[in-house]
Amino acid sequence: MKNLTFLLISILFFSCKNEKTDVPSTVHEEKIIYEFGYRLNDYKVINDTIRSGENFSEILAKHHIDYAKVLEIVTKTKDSFNVRKIRAGKPYTILAKRDSTEIGQVFIYKHSQISYSVIDFKDSIITAHNAKKPIKTLIKTASGIITTHLSHAIESQGLNPYLTYKMADDIFAWSIDFSKLQKDDRFRLIYEQLYIEDTIPVGIGKIKAAYFEHNNSPFYAFNYMVDSTHKTTDYFDDKANVLRRQFLKMPVKFSRISSKYNLKRRIAYYGNKIRAHKGTDYAAAIGTPIEATANGKVIESKYAGGNGNYVKIRHNGTYTTQYLHMSKRAVKAGDYVKQGQVIGYIGMTGNTAGPHVCYRFWKNGKQIDPLKEKLPSAEPMRKDKIPAYLKFIEPLKMKLDSIEFPRKSILF
Repeated sequence: MKNLTFLLISILFFSCKNEKTDVPSTVHEEKIIYEFGYRLNDYKVINDTIRSGENFSEILAKHHIDYAKVLEIVTKTKDSFNVRKIRAGKPYTILAKRDSTEIGQVFIYKHSQISYSVIDFKDSIITAHNAKKPIKTLIKTASGIITTHLSHAIESQGLNPYLTYKMADDIFAWSIDFSKLQKDDRFRLIYEQLYIEDTIPVGIGKIKAAYFEHNNSPFYAFNYMVDSTHKTTDYFDDKANVLRRQFLKMPVKFSRISSKYNLKRRIAYYGNKIRAHKGTDYAAAIGTPIEATANGKVIESKYAGGNGNYVKIRHNGTYTTQYLHMSKRAVKAGDYVKQGQVIGYIGMTGNTAGPHVCYRFWKNGKQIDPLKEKLPSAEPMRKDKIPAYLKFIEPLKMKLDSIEFPRKSILF
């Protein structure tokens, strides 16, 4: 009897053990994705590129938007987005209905990796706005040893070529002659690397600190805020001396002088008569950016006869500059501009035989030749600000001095 009871209990136990139970399966929830201010999960996301000859109407027509609706969209968004300026090769995104109709509801035009425009036409109220993706800034360090030239030392390590320009044309332009670098000259940098979506690099921000050793002489540079109102920064050395001149050498990068300041110039077109040329002409391709050569206030920005489109800037009580023959002006009268800021673009407006900017320079109300003028240094740091500056650069200098130089072998 005992054996029979044991047998029944065993059968019952194993039957219960092997009995299937309804255990709910794991539910995989859809990952929620937000971009451009929209929950993408709510739409069919269509990424594409504008083709050559394709216009805005044709793009929307592919996504079931009729001509009448397109015309309404163009009319209501013209102040925020000019559909005529879309360019072939630029990427765009359509957010369409997530159903069988797949009707387009939002058009997103990507000007660059960072900036984009959004046109929302899913409701009766049509809207458009311009925006930028959030940028993450990380502080990076770099160093190099010159074996041939600066750009080689930068690019051979996979660093951004923009760092070459920043050092040679911006930070140390007035301290070091980069055409005469010596083998084994070397540098260290602390700079900002910009990212979108945490991992995609989109350029260089400020170089916060730099060290360059040329002919065994050390040169330091630290970026420091000098005007909190206009957010103006400048570079100073480890003794608080300003590194730049008050004026850039020229208003256009990578250009050539096609005509110099000449009060006795004769022109064949005018019967070989003397027609004084009180400017310096820098030739460059149409559309090349023109930069303000110094900080100042725009006092004129207009079109006038032989000058064409021009901008005139008062820098202080002594100096004024003017930039003629622009294809387009980028600033207006009353604007405060910083040295190096784009104020217009090379053109051929007014009396001109070719694309260039005529750069004119006044000192105490008299036009002079800037190439023969000993340009002044920038405004020195006020003495009462020097202690705060020296305290500010102390940790940067320590970090800069601790950056190791690469082994020479990796640069060959």
